Amino acid sequence: MLQVAVVGSGPSGVYAAQGLVQQDQVPGIRVDVLDRLPCPYGLVRYGVAPDHEKIKSLQGTLRTVLEHERVRFLGGIRIGPDGLPATRLRDLYHAVVYCVGAATDRRLGVPGEELPGSWSATDFVSWYSAHPDVESDGFVVGARAAVVIGVGNVAVDVTRILARGAAELSATDMPQAALAALAESQVREIQMVGRRGPSQARFTTKELRELGGLPDTEVVVDPAELALDPAYLDPSALPAAQRRNVEVLRGWAERPPTAGSRRIRLRFFLRPVELLPDGIGHVGAVRFERTLPDGLGGVTGTGRYEDIEAQLVLRSVGYRGVPLEGLPFDADRGTVPHLAGRVLRAGSVAPGEYVAGWIKRGPTGVIGTNRPCAKETVTSLLEDAPALVHREVPPDPLAALRAEGLRPVEWSGWQAIERAEAALGASLGRGVVKLPDWQALMTAAEAKDPL
Repeated sequence: MLQVAVVGSGPSGVYAAQGLVQQDQVPGIRVDVLDRLPCPYGLVRYGVAPDHEKIKSLQGTLRTVLEHERVRFLGGIRIGPDGLPATRLRDLYHAVVYCVGAATDRRLGVPGEELPGSWSATDFVSWYSAHPDVESDGFVVGARAAVVIGVGNVAVDVTRILARGAAELSATDMPQAALAALAESQVREIQMVGRRGPSQARFTTKELRELGGLPDTEVVVDPAELALDPAYLDPSALPAAQRRNVEVLRGWAERPPTAGSRRIRLRFFLRPVELLPDGIGHVGAVRFERTLPDGLGGVTGTGRYEDIEAQLVLRSVGYRGVPLEGLPFDADRGTVPHLAGRVLRAGSVAPGEYVAGWIKRGPTGVIGTNRPCAKETVTSLLEDAPALVHREVPPDPLAALRAEGLRPVEWSGWQAIERAEAALGASLGRGVVKLPDWQALMTAAEAKDPL
């Protein structure tokens, strides 16, 4: 019987587990899905905006896989420093599939980036999604104006959350502390800024249109900035998604001003060059350089600058993979070297080691992109299975993990967390409300009996 560990319980990890137990080439495969957190679902739980209920409903699909009779969820297991060494994990299973995502954000690399009030959008998303690693809760305190640097879907998400009212957000599973902070927020001006033009923005049209439907919020687009894009006047040659984006932006630029207590400005062809402090050492503005298309798909600076007021700056310029101790790593790409999902060490295939998801291909695509990515890796693993299964491993890896001093959160522990979050929501007059920290999660996980 082939025993496989999948490290990471986000979409790529669960799709890999699904592919392994639903195939019929190698009968009886058993899969343990390990995660550093006590909760499953990865970015579906901790990255999808709380007001995107349809996307979050994907948890139901992932849940079906994790409840399969030959799949076990084992949360609270850290691989690497301060946890189980990758080499030891390899001893316990015939094969290991790493689906650890891209755990950090890209930096702007400009002066002032470390000023108080400057954050990554990743941290902000983790805060309002109740990720237990987030310690700060001062994101919006004292802020009147915010700048979001980036024009992808994450940038749109954080812009939308900043502009939403507490009444709308209270119906979500947002943690109570974040909801209270956003209810008291004085942020009224939000500028989302891209260094290139609207035809090159990475947001999807569906996400973009949501900004125009926010109550009591005006969306402003400067037609002069849009017109700097060569594809703006005639977008017919653009791919369909980009063409629709341009059409939505044109509609906003051409309509008369509307009333609203909040304003979202979409800005283009501005490159951040410095974050400027206010009088007390907090971020007070962002200095941008005006850019123009260079004719090669990029932009060039013009030497003209604009300062935009902001007491809150969120950078959303992409994710990046981080090295996992015991695995090779391509620092330039932020990925693990591989051949069709097989880990490569010094250019040669490492038997029994595989990757899927962002740590394999980089932080690209949407949630569904992980399915074919995982399928390729599973296909490689199944081709290798006849050789892998002959290696001796413990009959029950869970017993071996416990012998290492680990206390995995099993599926019953996760169900206890779900009950605790439902009870918390009920006590607050809301629906399910996420538990926001490690202590609360682990305390709930240990209360295995129904409340």
